[in-house]
Amino acid sequence: MPEYRVSKQDVGLSLEEFLLRRIPSAPLAYLRKLIKTGKVTSDSRQLDINHEVTLTETIQLPESNRLLSLLDEAEKIPEILYESREILIINKPSGLAVHRSKGHEKDNLTDRVNHVSAGKFTTSPVHRLDLETSGPILFGKGKKSCSELGKLMMAGGITKSYLALVQGKVIRQGRLTTEIPAKGKVKTAVSDYRVITANDSVTLLEIKIHTGRQHQIRRQLTSIGHPLLGDQRYQGPCPKELPRLFLHCNSLSFKDPFQHATVSIDSPLPEDLKRYLQHIELAYQSN
Repeated sequence: MPEYRVSKQDVGLSLEEFLLRRIPSAPLAYLRKLIKTGKVTSDSRQLDINHEVTLTETIQLPESNRLLSLLDEAEKIPEILYESREILIINKPSGLAVHRSKGHEKDNLTDRVNHVSAGKFTTSPVHRLDLETSGPILFGKGKKSCSELGKLMMAGGITKSYLALVQGKVIRQGRLTTEIPAKGKVKTAVSDYRVITANDSVTLLEIKIHTGRQHQIRRQLTSIGHPLLGDQRYQGPCPKELPRLFLHCNSLSFKDPFQHATVSIDSPLPEDLKRYLQHIELAYQSN
């Protein structure tokens, strides 16, 4: 049975507005029919058309072939976290490549975004995240925007932080400065980390990177004996209950070179990673 949990951003929405956010490909008339016929519930209670969603409430939908088809379509519609005339910030799910690459020629985030824009403008990502890493990706709209945002990125004007679950108990906050191979050269990688919560087996860290080397966080954490959970490539433990690499970009901030205002985007920990923390009984309070 498909179900969705109400977040802070949803509070105050009507039930149909909430469902449209989750399933934008669904016709409004179809969603209204589901509600009026009592097929939309919460804790086994039928919800009516006037229902207003509340924080932490879970909305359940019926199982049907049409609904499952609409949900499949909805999964391919990028979630927009921020948009202006020149800028687009998209929430990248784990398992989706940012660019076209081997094995991802037919489905990748850039193609999905350009498909949704329907030729109104051409977008291009300014930075990237690894395939299994989730979080916000900054896109420029058009060549001028991409150029200006690219300059900002090269100048270190874009700040990113990550949530990472690592093996072992980390005691202190600190800075990692290591040498990492990059395109035939060896370059310095710098990251700051602090402990969010921990037990004797694992630690949830917040990490701010000051350089953008490939697999920077994954390499650096392995080098100090605290590899990421789910990171098979860099010797991290891979428990069967964890469906993916535990690495999520949770914030992105920069000064808009066009509007000259600070843009700050928070991206909460995805549900699959929250569920794993609950499974191992590691206390974590999202913002």
